[in-house]
Amino acid sequence: MTEMTPSPSKVAIVGIGLIGRAWANVFARAGWDVALWDENPEALAAAPALVRDSLFELTEHGLVQDPEAGAGRVRAASSLEDAVGDVDFIQENAPERIEIKTALFERLDSLAPAHCIIASSASALVASRFTEDLPGRARCVIGHPVNPPHVIPVVEICGAPWTDRDVIRRATEIYQSVGQETVEIKKEINGFVLNRMQAVLLAEAFRLVGEGYVSAEDLDKTIKHGLGRRWSFMGPMETIELNAPQGIADYCNRYSEMLFGLSNTPVEAEIWGEENCQRVANSWGAAPTQEFVTQKSVWRDDRLAALAAYLKKQGAYTAPRSAGKGSEE
Repeated sequence: MTEMTPSPSKVAIVGIGLIGRAWANVFARAGWDVALWDENPEALAAAPALVRDSLFELTEHGLVQDPEAGAGRVRAASSLEDAVGDVDFIQENAPERIEIKTALFERLDSLAPAHCIIASSASALVASRFTEDLPGRARCVIGHPVNPPHVIPVVEICGAPWTDRDVIRRATEIYQSVGQETVEIKKEINGFVLNRMQAVLLAEAFRLVGEGYVSAEDLDKTIKHGLGRRWSFMGPMETIELNAPQGIADYCNRYSEMLFGLSNTPVEAEIWGEENCQRVANSWGAAPTQEFVTQKSVWRDDRLAALAAYLKKQGAYTAPRSAGKGSEE
């Protein structure tokens, strides 16, 4: 008789800054028992109340049905051993430094149960850089979220060359079961997909503002009132499929030469150099106070929650891809 792995129900959130607390929200509202751990005792002590507050905030948008019950499933662990000793899944959120990830994953691999998946929220570091020498390296995987993951659901899943395919499958099922949208990165690449796309857009934004083509404020308008409106519910492939009568191939036939001309200027180091960064900062305005950042972050999360609720209510376009397509000869 094959031994059955227990149904996942316990998660450890290791590192409880903004990302870690958001992950705690995601798992707690989905019914998981959540153990929190951070090497900073003050941050650890404050975290359960902050997670509780975030759960109640989402009730206003109908994204959490029972915030009190969710908050009751969250606890601060007394030690790392206490946090991970009997869990089914670990979501690590330590700083993006290779020496920190390496040391922490050594501890996690030695302490976690054999069936437990160990996932990292790393934004750019691939798993092979800090898991190669671990006895349990096959169970280690990247689960890269977007800040803040409790209201932006996409998570990029990327294994190292030695990550077990069953771990990829199980991690995908777990993330989907707690309401996240999963993207499998099929082979390692620094920054994965989202941050590589973001880096290209930001580089061009810094070029256009730094070279005086547009103000920083007006550039932002082109995204939040233009591209961002479509991108909030359609990806770039969906977008261009509708911008030519016969889809993507037709779009490329019509516009590829123009688009190449617009996109073939290389990204030089000067775009991210001190002088150009200062020009962009000057165009945007005075540096914000910490109070402003905190208050606007709350506003941002509330707007993202409202958008998530709206998109959930509207649902996805579900007609088959064959609808309205001509025959191919």
